Amino acid sequence: CCRGMGDNMTSVTEFILLGFPLDTKTQMLLFGLFSLFYVLTLMGNGVILGLIALDSRLHTPMYFFLSHLAIVDMAYACNTVPQMLVNLLSPAKPISFAGCITQTFLFLTFATTECLLLVVMSYDRYVAICHPLRYSVIMNWRVCIMLVVTSWTIGVLLSLVHLVLLLPLPFCITQKIDHFFCEIMAVLKLACADTHINEIMVLAGSISMLVGPFSSIIISYMCILCAILRLQSGEGQRKAFSTCSSHLCVVGLFYGTAIIMYVGPRYGNPKEQKKYLLLFHSLFNPMLNPLIYTLKNSEVKNAMKRVLGIKRVL
Repeated sequence: CCRGMGDNMTSVTEFILLGFPLDTKTQMLLFGLFSLFYVLTLMGNGVILGLIALDSRLHTPMYFFLSHLAIVDMAYACNTVPQMLVNLLSPAKPISFAGCITQTFLFLTFATTECLLLVVMSYDRYVAICHPLRYSVIMNWRVCIMLVVTSWTIGVLLSLVHLVLLLPLPFCITQKIDHFFCEIMAVLKLACADTHINEIMVLAGSISMLVGPFSSIIISYMCILCAILRLQSGEGQRKAFSTCSSHLCVVGLFYGTAIIMYVGPRYGNPKEQKKYLLLFHSLFNPMLNPLIYTLKNSEVKNAMKRVLGIKRVL
């Protein structure tokens, strides 16, 4: 007995997210812990956005891109974590079909956009370090806005492709998703039809949006490393390493977990380790990103001191 999107809105299937099969005491502990991480994620990225908005010295292309990365990270967390917290409190509480599909679409949009923003940020660092005299000409505001708009647009369009392929699929009445949110592969497993095309598209999208961009970032940083090593000034080298190391840490965390989940061996295997990897990807990454940029980037730390009115002690 199956239902599809052809039915009226009153008969839309409700899904139950199984989340993490743990005892009540552990679930309450995780609820408190994840709630804290969620607040820290919103606060950390909010502080980054506030600093960039308030400090005129951070009104540069690099921090313009960083502000959009912070927005994506906040949206990323807001899309998955609240539902996960609800499930920890009320494991049997269902999520509507429309809510589940919306969550899947938004997750794919934010993930793809972040992939592309990280590529854009690596290109920005490549131009700044390898072509410093032409930086202001190449990375003018028109180009910066175009790059960001393109990243968001591609993220939305690619997610729409998956959505268009997902919506016509029939789903059986009793649904239990073996995940803590409506991850696309977990949802596809519950369809009452052949999902071969959907799975191929997910894999193709993962390869094109993970392996391709990651390779371009590696090439950019190989060029950047060569340029840094040619710098005569030790101070110049330290400053270049400072700004680049932050970005590299974020790239490593994001792409590392994503490639293991979607392009690595045993693709689509609903093993618990992949579920925990995705938890790290959607909860801890957004929380760690502002921390990495604050600790590793002297410009952000100095901006925080200026905004807070703290005089630098020589």
